[in-house]
Amino acid sequence: MEKFDTIVVGGGTAGSVAAKTLASAGLSVCLVDRKEKNSIGKKVCGDAIGKHHFDNLGLSYPEGEELERDIVGIKIYSPDLGTVFRLVGEGLPGFMINRYLFGQRLLRDALDAGVELLHSVHVLRPVIEDGYVIGVSARKTASNSKVELRSEATADASGFFGVLRSKLPAAMGVDREVRKEDQVICYREIRELKKDLSEPDFCEIYLDPEAAPGGYCWIFPEGEARVNVGLGVAAVGNYPSPKRQLYDHVLSRALFESSNVVHGGGGIVPTRRPLDSFVGNGIVVMGDASCQVNPIHGGGMGPSMTGGKIAGEVIAEALETGRPSRERLWPINVQYMRNYGAKQAGLDIFRLFLQGLTNEELSYGMRYRLIKEDDVIVAGLDGDVHLNVTEATRRVFRGLGRLSFLRKLYKMARMSKRVKALYREYPDSPDGISGWKVEVQESFDEAKKTF
Repeated sequence: MEKFDTIVVGGGTAGSVAAKTLASAGLSVCLVDRKEKNSIGKKVCGDAIGKHHFDNLGLSYPEGEELERDIVGIKIYSPDLGTVFRLVGEGLPGFMINRYLFGQRLLRDALDAGVELLHSVHVLRPVIEDGYVIGVSARKTASNSKVELRSEATADASGFFGVLRSKLPAAMGVDREVRKEDQVICYREIRELKKDLSEPDFCEIYLDPEAAPGGYCWIFPEGEARVNVGLGVAAVGNYPSPKRQLYDHVLSRALFESSNVVHGGGGIVPTRRPLDSFVGNGIVVMGDASCQVNPIHGGGMGPSMTGGKIAGEVIAEALETGRPSRERLWPINVQYMRNYGAKQAGLDIFRLFLQGLTNEELSYGMRYRLIKEDDVIVAGLDGDVHLNVTEATRRVFRGLGRLSFLRKLYKMARMSKRVKALYREYPDSPDGISGWKVEVQESFDEAKKTF
């Protein structure tokens, strides 16, 4: 049995950043991943990430083979394709990256900081004694032999299914499951086109509740006439196959005639506000395992790295003063929730609103600029939803018999602001979490009834 100061399960963006942060603080860190070392970083992904995440984390920008293409903005298409929002400016520049090489870079940074990697090891469950997670039970893939690893603090960065999170007792105070209604099932392909896109420095998003119910379609440019093209659907009821929807509604376009598939694959994205708490005695959950994902577009690399860095810093401080209790780890919640978490919560209300609209309503809303391009940018950056409803617009919608649509839009903006304020007031300690959770749940229950 091996003993470390900290164990991090999962070598993705959250896990690698957390492991590096912990090792840089002088702690012994074991990073465990079920993949072979040279396969870490291989993941089905949209491959797009904003430049501001690198700035905020102090990471060097991707370059060389790691950089597929610089992105200057996003184009959002209405369902009828009659309206296009061109989003450019602050917060929009970013990169299309080679996800594998980026993942390998983050892993290399962690190893250079002194992290010990155990690869090809499948973590089975947390080891719990006296109400504390004190390590993990795992199995080595090659030999099929079991191994137990011990630590003062353990982090679950194992992805959506949360191999540790899902097996924690309820007393830990961490939600174990993510409901189906908060999941989007995605399928995407990397395709080589016969010609490049007309504007290859823009990512394209298509809103179409019929083709992608509860989600959206995307075409993101990569290098040398390649694109990352995909579609996501909400996992609600008898949802359609995202692969079939992609082939029927997107790949049937003239753009993809005679194109070649380089790679295809799918996955599950938790598109909701973050879990109410990431911490328990001796345990921290981060990345997709804790729903640190943008609820609107499903982007997770940036927020997961943010979550990993915060967790690493707070764990290191907690171990300096004693055992990593829930109380000592609580600042992870406070730091994340009052900033990025508040944005996610506001956008989660927006998500519920969008998922309740028809193609016709979305097309009307975009055509009459009920939310302007600049305000879409603001919403994407900080979760604030600002409306652009003039008296002339009200008269038009009254004539169209769509005043109820405007009323829902007003309610959405108010609810989004209220929920964001709740997250800005996230409790300083576990003592206040019960009352806070009740207020948040009441707000989201109201939103689901309204939309």
